[in-house]
Amino acid sequence: MHVHAGRLTSLRSRRLGLLVLSLLIGVGSGLGAVAFRYMIKWGTYAFSGFADYSAHGHAANPDVPWLGRWFVLVAPVVAGLLYGPLVYRFAKEARGHGVPEVMVAVARNGGRIRPQVAVIKSIASALCIAGGGSVGREGPIVQIGSALGSSLAGAFRLDEKRIKLLVACGAAGGIAATFNAPLAGVFFAMEIILRQFDAEAFGMVVLSSVTASIIGRAVLGNNPFLTLPTFHVDHLMQYPLFALLGLLAGVVGVAFSRVLYAIEDACDWAWRGPEWARPAVGGVLLGVVLLVLPQMYGVGYPVLGKAVAGGYGIAFLLTLLVGKLIACSLTIGIGGSGGVFAPSLFCGAMAGGAFGETVHAIAPSAGGSVGAYALIGMGAVFAGAARAPITAVVILFELTGEYSIILPLMLAIVLATGVSHLISRDTVYTRKLLRRGIDIDEPADATLRRRPLTDVMAPPPEPLAATAALSEAAQRFSAYGGSHLPVVDAQGSYVGVLAARDVMTALAAGDPAPVGALASPVDPLRPDATLGDALGRLERGDVAVPVADASAVVVGWVGQHDLLKALSGAGTAVHG
Repeated sequence: MHVHAGRLTSLRSRRLGLLVLSLLIGVGSGLGAVAFRYMIKWGTYAFSGFADYSAHGHAANPDVPWLGRWFVLVAPVVAGLLYGPLVYRFAKEARGHGVPEVMVAVARNGGRIRPQVAVIKSIASALCIAGGGSVGREGPIVQIGSALGSSLAGAFRLDEKRIKLLVACGAAGGIAATFNAPLAGVFFAMEIILRQFDAEAFGMVVLSSVTASIIGRAVLGNNPFLTLPTFHVDHLMQYPLFALLGLLAGVVGVAFSRVLYAIEDACDWAWRGPEWARPAVGGVLLGVVLLVLPQMYGVGYPVLGKAVAGGYGIAFLLTLLVGKLIACSLTIGIGGSGGVFAPSLFCGAMAGGAFGETVHAIAPSAGGSVGAYALIGMGAVFAGAARAPITAVVILFELTGEYSIILPLMLAIVLATGVSHLISRDTVYTRKLLRRGIDIDEPADATLRRRPLTDVMAPPPEPLAATAALSEAAQRFSAYGGSHLPVVDAQGSYVGVLAARDVMTALAAGDPAPVGALASPVDPLRPDATLGDALGRLERGDVAVPVADASAVVVGWVGQHDLLKALSGAGTAVHG
């Protein structure tokens, strides 16, 4: 009774400890998100003279008016000179958009992320975005919050499962505080980072997300990161149009991912210098893009908001869509640091706005407002790119606060996700990992499971004849030392597997049955089978699996000891 009570107390204590840690991570990621926002704001002032230069066209930097609008050629270069060596020297994983690194840390590395990643990522991403990098802030804050969760879990020496959980708490807190969207933070962490839904994990992630959101609102205010117009569906005829937009948005989402990595490949191919200098040299190309299209400077939320409000025509909306694809991809390709979540929302708004303008031009009275299509396009393109439909629905719902958005949004997002599945096997996040040879959708031991069975199987123990007496079987088991033996008929063909336990039971009961009557008909594997086939059999309860050739002759034997040898990387397999 006392032992049971002690275990219960220990269990409650561990759960209470996890609650406290998730709360602390929520506080830390919330403060981190706030600090990161201010770093970007102050940095943008320093580089451009404005809080968000994308809203000011070709204006000159008031601090260096003699440069005129040409200062955008200099800003990315100076920023690259600052963050390029920093990333190269201290945390190479801080380069890029961040979320894939967190995903692989959870799926393959037990959730372990180096503590310095949080500091280097925040500085590098803030400099990159402030200097004109056309990327988002959600990827960095996910990596920052996740690094905080991993570091805190490591400090308390938690097991792998709880490390992963606290990493997800950090990611959720970062998203919640950055976008003032606690629900989106929760589902982003569960759907993209953990990639599974668990009751205990859900509770911890919610606590962290809510805590971070409260801190974000206390400092930054209770306003969404983007002010959107009121959404409404004028009549049922709009639903087929929303469905068509969903299909097109799915294609745009996949194209976003393809262009991103195609430009990154081109940059990899072209660059021959030291990696620390790559952001600065590549910043010249980014500066040219910003000179032509200054709306691409930074995250670009003012431009996104104006597009949703119907402030641009079809041609310019499509120009902004293509410009964002190029500017975001180039920022990542030259070694910049920033997220792709916000750029995918931007592209979705431009695609949806252009679609809405087209519909309105063809049927002004039946199409409805342009802003409605832009809103739907935002969620649908992100769903097509990231294949995270729940997160896409939730974040747009939180941004608008309009329940009327749910039905058309769900329709378009589901169709966009379906199109993405049909035309692509990867997402904007997993594609980066697949290019490194990492498939997080496969089991962690997938490579091991594909090994030929002949690599690990042991020579079979000498079989028992089916007509042998139980006393002979008992002697054989005593000499063999194992728990199972193969049984063959008079021609030497495999019959089944005999368990020592069954022999003891029969002898104790005085059963005169021969060995063949007690053998279990365990289906043998063929020599061309894989280690995964044997693991599956053992996972279903078989203690040992015989390997027989086409003539039913037993040529190998796979037991638990053999698999343990393979799993631990030991050498020659032994009998099971």
